[in-house]
Amino acid sequence: MVHQTRQAFIGRLEELERRTLGGFDEVTEQLVRAMDAVSRCDAGLAALVVAADRPINLRYLDIHHEAIALLASQAPVAGDLRLVAALLHIVWCLERMGDQCVNVATLVPLSGYESPRDEEMVATIEAMGRLVGRQIAQARETYISRNVELAEDLALQDSAVDQLNRQVFRRAVDIGDDAELREWAMFMVLIARALERIGDNTVDVAEQTVFLVTGELRELSDEPRSRDEGSGPDQT
Repeated sequence: MVHQTRQAFIGRLEELERRTLGGFDEVTEQLVRAMDAVSRCDAGLAALVVAADRPINLRYLDIHHEAIALLASQAPVAGDLRLVAALLHIVWCLERMGDQCVNVATLVPLSGYESPRDEEMVATIEAMGRLVGRQIAQARETYISRNVELAEDLALQDSAVDQLNRQVFRRAVDIGDDAELREWAMFMVLIARALERIGDNTVDVAEQTVFLVTGELRELSDEPRSRDEGSGPDQT
């Protein structure tokens, strides 16, 4: 009986992991659509992004409820408890990434169809989108592989997104005296900010992976760690 209960518990955990990993795929699709909408000034595509957010929200709620039920019925300890706690946080991060994709999409029609555009700013935002897309993929791989070094590398990559975000802001400040162009630039600043937040959420996922592996919940730095730093034994 104990063996059967344990097997059932493991099966439910594996299903939660499988459904959580599916959330990475949904968010990636949303980001691609949102960035295409920005590049093309396509309000129709932006509307699809907004409409597609509901399944991500439902996934979050379903996994959250199942994880809480699992905690209540099984009272897991040690590694199993860390896994459930990590999944709860990761699926929340995915839900937030989906919301930021919606924020990007919502700004597309507001920025105007015939507004003047600054190609330098558009190129910078497109570069941000590509980097953030790679971060989502690496966050997923980091979790699957339980690779702490990959998690730390993700935090280093996030600094590049932060730098591009600052470039967009500086360009908006220096954009010129045309009122319509300045208004458009402010919308682009908000889009860049949403992308920067998605990048931050991927780092949160990486931090949860480190917690899952080591039992240590710590903030990952965008500065390289020295070879001697953190070389002690893992906390299990």
